[in-house]
Amino acid sequence: MKKKVWVNIAGSFSAADEFDSEYYKEQTPDQRLDAMQFLREQYCKMNKKAGDAHRKGLRRFITVTKLS
Repeated sequence: MKKKVWVNIAGSFSAADEFDSEYYKEQTPDQRLDAMQFLREQYCKMNKKAGDAHRKGLRRFITVTKLS
């Protein structure tokens, strides 16, 4: 599966934040969870520690919800 990479050139940090917010609002809940999981995996790869100790710190920030 090929992934597309694109960029947005913003005139300020607030404009960039607004663009990001709008982008993620347009995504489905599953797409947002996929993006969060991807970032979580990247974090774990970059911050390897003994065992799974580094993963425990992330769990308190993640809430799993069931879609109706």
